[in-house]
Amino acid sequence: MKKLLLGLTLAFWAFAYTPLQAQYVCVQKEDGKYYIAGTQTPCPNVIITAVPFLRIVTDARSGGMGDAGIALSPDADAVNYNDSKLVFADKELGLSASYTPWLRALGLTDVYLAQLNGYYKVGNMQAVGLQLKYFSLGGIDYRDLNGQDIGQGKPNEFTVKASYARKLSENLSAGIGAKFVYSNLAAGQTVNGQLITIGTAGAVDISATYQSEIKVGEKESMLRAALAITNIGSKITYVNAANNERDFIPTNLGLGAAWEVQLDDYNKLTLTTDINKLLVPTPCLGTESECDPNGNGIPEWREQSPIQGIFSSFSDAPNGFSEELRELSYSIGAEYWYDEQFALRAGFYSENQTKGARNFLTLGLGLKYNVFGLNFSYLVPTTNERNPLDNTIRFSLLFDFAALTEE
Repeated sequence: MKKLLLGLTLAFWAFAYTPLQAQYVCVQKEDGKYYIAGTQTPCPNVIITAVPFLRIVTDARSGGMGDAGIALSPDADAVNYNDSKLVFADKELGLSASYTPWLRALGLTDVYLAQLNGYYKVGNMQAVGLQLKYFSLGGIDYRDLNGQDIGQGKPNEFTVKASYARKLSENLSAGIGAKFVYSNLAAGQTVNGQLITIGTAGAVDISATYQSEIKVGEKESMLRAALAITNIGSKITYVNAANNERDFIPTNLGLGAAWEVQLDDYNKLTLTTDINKLLVPTPCLGTESECDPNGNGIPEWREQSPIQGIFSSFSDAPNGFSEELRELSYSIGAEYWYDEQFALRAGFYSENQTKGARNFLTLGLGLKYNVFGLNFSYLVPTTNERNPLDNTIRFSLLFDFAALTEE
C-alpha cells in the first residue's frame, strides 16, 4: 500500500490556508456550548473546504488593501470578486496578469499562483470577462510506507471562468460568471486501497453593484456598494465516492462598500471594506451519535447538498448565533493616488481566532506609466500564526489599451 508523505502534507497545508491548531479536547457545558476542556475558551471550529485556492487573493491591488476588492473601482481584476462591476469600467478593454509566490518562508521556489484576467465592454450597457487562475505546487516525490521512491508528480489546480455584466439602470448592474474547476493533487497514486483521481467541479458567481456620484462640500466623490455570492457549485472528490461523501467547494457571501473622493486635481483617496462569510456547513462538535444520527459513518453536515449547505450555514454553528458571527471575516483598506501615476495602499484583514486566526496588515504600491500599470503588495503578519504569504511580495501587471490607442 502506498502512502503520500510530502505530497499530501504540503498540498493540504498550502490549500487550507488556515493555521494548524494545537491539540485540544472540546466539552459541552451546561449552557449547551462547546469549550476547550478546563477553560471558558470557545472551541476552534474552522470551516474547511476543498479547492480553497478559489478564495486566495492574487491581484496586488486588493492584496495591498487587506484583501478587500468587492466594491473597488473596476479594472480587469474585478473578475476575481464581482463581475457586475465590469460594466462600470472607464476603459473599453482591460487585461491584467498576477503572480503570487507561495510558502516562500519554507524556501520553496516552484510553488506559486498565477492569474490572467481580461474584460471587454460591449457598448455602454454590457461587458464580458474571462479569467484563468493556475496554482502550481511544484514537484513532489511520492514514497511508500518503507520510504521507497514510487515516483514523482506535479500537483496543480486551475480554474477557467467566463462572466457577463449588464447595467439594469444608470447606477445599478448585475453580473454572472460560470467557471470550471480542475484539481490534481495526486492523481494515479493509491492511499488505503483507493485510487486518487483528478477532482473537477462546476460553479457560478452572481453579483450586483450600485454606485452613485455624490458631493462632499465642493469635492466630487463616488459611493459604491456591492454584493457577490461566489463558487455556487457542485461538490468535489478525489476518490470514487458517493455524492454525500464529496467535499464542499468554498461558496462565499461577500458584501463590500467603497468611497472614492477626489481631493483636488491631483489627489484621490479611496476607503473600502469587505465582509465575507463562507456559505458552507459548520463541522459538528458533538458526539459521534449526535453528528451521525443515521450511523452511516458520514457526519450529517457532510451529507447536505450544496444548496442545503448554503441555507444551513446561517444557523448550524454548534455554539449558536455567537459562533455564526465569528464566521465573518473583515477587510479594510485605503488607497491614495497622486495624479493617477503613483499609488500608496494599506489594509488590514481580520478573522476570528476560532475560525482560522488569520490577522495581518498589508502594504501596497502602484505605478502607472503610459500603457502599463504595475502593482505590488506585501503581507505583514500580526500574530504568531503562520501564513503562506508571510513576508511575500505579490505583483500584478495591468495593460491600458485605451492609452495605447491614443498614442
